[in-house]
Formats: sequence, structure tokens, C-alpha cells
Amino acid sequence: MIKRVIRFSAENRIIVLAATAVLLAIAWWSIKTIPLDALPDLSDTQVIVYSRWDRSPDIIEDQVSYPIITALLGAPKVKAIRGFSDFGFSYVYVIFEDGTDPYWARTRVLEYLSKITPQLPAGVRTELGPDATSVGWVFQYALVDKSGKHSSDELRSYQDWFLRYAVQSVPGVSEVATVGGQVRQYQVTVNPNSLAAYKLPLDAVIDAVRKGNNDVGGRLVEISGREYMVRGRGYVKSIHDIEKLVLKTESGTPVTVKDVAAVALGPEMRRGVADYNGEGDVVGGIVVMRAGENALSVIKRVKLKLEELKASLPKGVEVVSTYDRSDLIQRAITTVSHKLIEEIIIVSLIILIFLWHVPSSIVPIITIPISVALSFILMRLFGLNANLMSLAGIAISIGVLVDGAIVEVENAYNKIYHWTADGKRGDFHQVRLDALMEVGPGVFFSLLVIAVAFLPIFTLVDQEGRLFRPLAFSKNFAMAIAAVLAITLDPALRMLFARIEPFTFRPRFLSWLATKTLVGTYYSEERHPVSVLLWWC
Repeated sequence: MIKRVIRFSAENRIIVLAATAVLLAIAWWSIKTIPLDALPDLSDTQVIVYSRWDRSPDIIEDQVSYPIITALLGAPKVKAIRGFSDFGFSYVYVIFEDGTDPYWARTRVLEYLSKITPQLPAGVRTELGPDATSVGWVFQYALVDKSGKHSSDELRSYQDWFLRYAVQSVPGVSEVATVGGQVRQYQVTVNPNSLAAYKLPLDAVIDAVRKGNNDVGGRLVEISGREYMVRGRGYVKSIHDIEKLVLKTESGTPVTVKDVAAVALGPEMRRGVADYNGEGDVVGGIVVMRAGENALSVIKRVKLKLEELKASLPKGVEVVSTYDRSDLIQRAITTVSHKLIEEIIIVSLIILIFLWHVPSSIVPIITIPISVALSFILMRLFGLNANLMSLAGIAISIGVLVDGAIVEVENAYNKIYHWTADGKRGDFHQVRLDALMEVGPGVFFSLLVIAVAFLPIFTLVDQEGRLFRPLAFSKNFAMAIAAVLAITLDPALRMLFARIEPFTFRPRFLSWLATKTLVGTYYSEERHPVSVLLWWC
């Protein structure tokens, strides 16, 4: 079977070269579109259940966290569940088995939450965390007011009600979390003496404020053939709207909120602060990437969106990048790429020197970049990112990628020498083909055996597996592609570049140069210049 493939490739060089060109075009597209990151994502598949309730940690632990945890224990593929309770909120981390689809996991969590949600205390608000991983924090920005005309609550409102949603609309962004600044709120400070004087409970003020911030819809009234909608407008838009809310009436005189309380705009209680370069309090946003997205592409899209929004920012305010992972990604990829190029150059020079025959050296030299490029197709198909570990797998395989091509061209070189020394009896084409078919099957299986050495890495699980599997995948992809090229492209190239007759065109100098470069001189093993030099040393 292998010999038939070698024969077909050698006799149909144009077909093999055309197929290789098509695959290289696909490889170029794969390189341009493959997700880039600095390191593999080592995080588990997890779903975060976030609950809010204004109670103490022990109450939240007993009445919120514990019931949610027990309800999720029976969910399929759940490996571990961790709960964390604090004042006013609860976090439940549901960790699934390695390889679980994150969106399947979120669906299962929602399914099991639907059973326990009706049993939670009234007022508990439960939601799922963003569809992101623990390394989804890819970008962060700050709103800096160098004019000093805008307060932190104004910047926080701009971030919460405009900028945040604009950035969150960028494809690939799962969430934009706001940090820093002060959140505006209407504060109703009740005077207990006034409440006692009017004989009103505190709940009356709370109910009036809650019910007063609402629009009421009525029926339609038809007048002169036209329909008019009846509604009561009570949506709060200012402090005065709250002050005018009626608590009760005494002898036809309404008692309003203003009579028993002072209403003002104030900041919500702060649980954190953001500082920029020691210059003071600022408002910022943390951009969290959706799981499985291309980090570099998401960051570029976020930057473009922020550039578009620059004209709509408040006067004197600018958006400053405070964390940008794209710099780390680009430096990491650039470092590995440079090392790959250096390895290719060094290996090519060594091949050229020790073979001392340009036509024979061209075959393994061309095989190296083609194997590396085609590896990205398989990486793209298997959903692997281009990162330090996956590119390192290609880097460590470069030295052995050309083993098969070197064995084939060296055997062909030796056969051609003996054919020339014996008076060129027989067909030159058949001599080259027999030389390739003699070692081709052994070369093919020897390269696959080298790939087998990395198979135990695939037995690693959890973080170890997520760290080293990309390296093993890319290494085996490169070796498998090199094995296929050894019986397809390499025979085609060898049959294409192997030549025995010298060039005779004019001028003589150019024909002599072309003969030395493209035809070369075939030496015996004992008289090979490199062998002579090594024996002499």
C-alpha cells in the first residue's frame, strides 16, 4: 500500500504539488484565524451561581447556599461544588468533569436550580455568572477625568448606563464588570419623631416609595371615533417626585414623604475602590471574554469600540487602558515564532552542509515549513489555541520532521551515484523510484513510532492534562503530517529536482553555475567532502 502511494506520487507530481498548494492555502487561513493566547486555559469547566439577599453570612449559608449546593449534588458530570457566603451575597461554584461543554453545564445547572428556587426565602435573587473561564479577564480600562469637572458618581453612572453596554455588545465579550466610583441612589432619611406624630409605621414609608415608583395602565376610551389610552404616570424622575408621595390623609389633608423624611441624592455604601497611578479614585471596567473565544481578536474589537465611543465621552474624560493581555500574547507568540524560524534555519543549514548537494537538500528543507504550516489545519480542526505549549510541541518536533526526507534523499543520492559509476545502465527514472520505494515504508512507520512516544501524555487529566495535551497534540500532528509528506510530497519533489545531465545553454558561466547548483556532483561515501573532512579531523 505504501509503495503504491509512493509510486503514484512520483508519477503524478503535478497532482501532488497542486494538492499541497491547496492545503497550504487552507493552512494560511488557519494560521490567520486560529485563536491566540499566551498559555493554555487551565481552568475547570465551572458554573457560578450568584445569589443576593440582605442577610448575615450564617443566615445566607443555611437558607441559600446550603439548599442550592444540595440541589446541585445530583447534577450529571459534577465533580465538586464549593460554596462561599458573605454578608448580602452567596457564591456557589459548580465544577464539572474535564471536557464537559460549558453551555451544556449551564443548562444542567439551570434545570436543577428551577427545582430549588421556589423553596428559597422571599427576596433572594439568584442568577448565573458569565459564560467565561477563570482566565477570561483579558482587558481593563479606566475613565480618567483630567479636567476635574466630573464627580465619581457621574462617571460611574456613565459607565453603568452607557459605556458598559456598548462594550458588552462587542462579539466575544461575556461581561463588563464595573469597579470604582460611587453609585447614585435616592436616600430617604426618616424622622422617627415625625412618624410618631403622624402615627405612621416605617413600613408605610417603604410601601409608599415602592408603590409610588410605577406607571399604571388603564383601559382605552373611545371619543369621536378615536381611542385614547388611560394610564397613571408615577415613574420617579427626581427628588421632588418622592417627596410628593402620599402616605395617608387626615381630614382631607395629605401627609407626604416630605413631612416625615428628608429625601436626597447620595452614594450607595461602597465595598471597594479603584485607584489609577496614585492619582485618586477612578471608575473602571473589566472586560471578561466568553469561553472559547480568540483573546487577541476580542481585545482588538474592544479597542475599536472604545475608539468609536471616544467622541461621545463627557468633555474632559478619556478612556485609558489599565490592563491589556494582547501585549503578553503578542510577545509570547513572537518569541516562540522567532525560535521556530531559528530552528528551521539552523536545521536547513545543517542539512545543506552535510548533504553537500543542493537538489537533495531542497526536499527536506521544503518539508520543514510545509509540515509546520499544515499542522495548524489540524490544530484548528481540533479546537486548539496557538500558545506557548502548542507551539512548543511543533518546535521540539522540527529536528525529527526531516528524518524521513533525509533518509529518502540520501538513499536516492547513493543509488544515483552507483548507477552513474556502473555506466548509467537502465532508466534513470526507475532508479530514483526504486530508491524511494526501498526506504519509503520504513520511513513512514518510523515517524509514526516517534509520535507514539507522546501518547502517554494524553492520559493526564485535569490541570496537568490541559497544560501538556496541547504540546502532545501539536507534536503528533507535525509528526503525522511529516510521515504523510514522506510518501507523497517528498517523492514528488525528489523526482522533480533530481537531475543527472548538465546544462549546456549559453553563456557558459551561467550554465556551469546552474549545473553546480541544480545538478550537483554525486560522490561516494568515502570521497564525500564532509566525510573526508570528518575523517581528517
